[in-house]
Amino acid sequence: MLNPSRTWPGVLSASVIAVLIGAALFSLLTQAPTLNVSALWHDAYLRHVTLFSLKQAVLSTLLSVGLAIPVALALSRRQFVGRSLLLKLFSMTLVLPVLVGVFGILAVFGKNGLLADGLPLLGMAWDISIYGLTGILLAHAFFNLPYSAQLLVQALEQIPGDQKRLALQLGIGGWHRFRLLEWPYLRQQLPHTIGLVFMLCFTSFATVMALGGGPGATTIELAIYQAIRFDFDLQTGALLALWQLLLCGLLHLTLQRLARPVEQQGRDSQLALPAQLDSRTEKIWDTIWIALAALFVLPPLVMVAVSGLNPKALELLSQRALLEATFNSLTLASGAAVCAFVLGSAIVLTSRFWRLHGLHKRADGIEMTASLILVVPSVVLGTGLFLMLRDHIDVFSSPFWLVLAVNTLMALPYVVKTLSQPAFQLSQQYQNLCNSLGIKGLNRLHLIDWRALRRPIARAVAVSFVLSTGDLGAIALVGSQDFQTLPLYLFHLMGSYQMDAAAAAALLLFVLSLGSYALIETLIAGKNHAERA
Repeated sequence: MLNPSRTWPGVLSASVIAVLIGAALFSLLTQAPTLNVSALWHDAYLRHVTLFSLKQAVLSTLLSVGLAIPVALALSRRQFVGRSLLLKLFSMTLVLPVLVGVFGILAVFGKNGLLADGLPLLGMAWDISIYGLTGILLAHAFFNLPYSAQLLVQALEQIPGDQKRLALQLGIGGWHRFRLLEWPYLRQQLPHTIGLVFMLCFTSFATVMALGGGPGATTIELAIYQAIRFDFDLQTGALLALWQLLLCGLLHLTLQRLARPVEQQGRDSQLALPAQLDSRTEKIWDTIWIALAALFVLPPLVMVAVSGLNPKALELLSQRALLEATFNSLTLASGAAVCAFVLGSAIVLTSRFWRLHGLHKRADGIEMTASLILVVPSVVLGTGLFLMLRDHIDVFSSPFWLVLAVNTLMALPYVVKTLSQPAFQLSQQYQNLCNSLGIKGLNRLHLIDWRALRRPIARAVAVSFVLSTGDLGAIALVGSQDFQTLPLYLFHLMGSYQMDAAAAAALLLFVLSLGSYALIETLIAGKNHAERA
C-alpha cells in the first residue's frame, strides 16, 4: 500500500500547473469565434503567418543542425586549449537573453555594424539587410547552432573506447571512420536535436519581433501579440493562440515519435588519432570548422561588451527607469526560479517514488504535466491568462503575477528534466541503505539528496533564473511604462533607435545574466562543484 503523504506534494504541484494551463485554454476557447480547422486554413492572413512560421523554422533548423554536424565532429576529434570553455559557451547560448544576442548580431552584421564599417577598407561592400527572413535565420543559427553542436559532441563522446581502439587497429579513417564509427551515434541524437531546435524556432517570439521586418515576416506568436497589444482584437488573438496550440501539439507528438531517448553510457578518455590516420587535410578541415564556429559566436558577444562601454552608459545607469526595470527583472527571476524549483522538485520526488514502485506510467504522466509549456508557448499561455483576468483586474497596471506565473511555467520543464534522471539514479543506488538505516523524510533530503544533487539543483535554479531574466514573451504582452523589465526596456530603446543607450542596457543584461548564472551555481553547488560543472 503506497503512502499518500509521499506523493501528495507532486500531485498538488501538477494540479496547480494543470489548472493554470486549463484556465488559460478555456479562456481562449470562450473568445475564439470558430474552431473549424478548414475555415481557419482558408483565412488568407492566418495561412500566410502559418506558412512563414513553418518556413523559417524549417530553414533555421536545417541551417543550425546542418552546420552543427561538421562543427561537432571537429570538436570531438580535436583537443586544444580553450576547448572546454568554448563548449561551455556553446551550451550557454540557449539561455542567453535573446535581445542581447540580437543586439550583438546587429552590432556585427547590421547596416552600421562591424562588417559594414570594416569591409569597405578591404575594397568590399556589405549591403545585406539584417531584417526579415535573413535576420531571423541568422539569429536562430546564432542561438541554436552552438547548442546543437554541443549536444552532438556529447553524443560522440559516448562512443566506447574499445570501438575507438578497434577502429585504430584496423586502420579505419576518413569517410569510413565517420560512416562506421561516428554516424551511428550522431544518428541517435539527431532526431532529438532537430526536434528541439525546430520547436524553439517555430515558437520564437523575441527574435522575430526584433528582426522580423514587417507583415511579410510575421509568425503566429508575433501575430497574437499584435492582435492583442496593438489592435486589442481579443477574438483574433484567441483564434491565433488556439491555432498555434493545435500546430504545436501536432508537431510535438510527431517529433516525440521520431525522437527516441538517447541512452547515456560512461564516457571514455579521448583517444588521439595516430599520424597515419589523421592526415594534414583532415586537421585543416576540422580547424576551419572550429574557427568558423568561434568567429560566428564570439564576435557578437564581444561587440555587446565593446558597444556597451560608451559615453551614454553612465548616464543610462543613473536613470530611474533602468533601475526600476532591473529591479523588476531580478524580482521576477528570483520568484520564478524559486517557484519553478519548488513545483518541479515536488514533481520529481513524486515521480521518483512511483518509479521505485514500478508505476512508470504515473511517473511519466506527472512529468509530462510539467512539460506542457513546451506545447503551450508562453505567448499563448499569457494570452489565455490575460483574457481570464481582464474582467476582474486591470492587467496592464498590475502585470507582476501574470508574468511570474508564465515565467515559472516556462522554467518548469528545465527543472524537471535536469533533476529527474539524477534523482532516480541516486534513489536506486541508496534506497536499500536508507531503508536499512531508517533514513527518511527531511533527514534523507538533507543527508543524501541535497549533498548528491547540489550540482543539478544549482544548474536547474540558475537556468530558471536566467531564462526569466531575459524573457520578453509575457511582459511584452502586458508590460507598460509603469511596469517593465530590463528586456522590455532594451526593446523600447532599440525600437526608438537609441542605440548607444541600448548598447549599455544590453551589456547590463548580459553581465547580469551570466553573473547571476555563475553566482547561483557557486552558492548552491559550492566552488568545487561549480568548477567541475
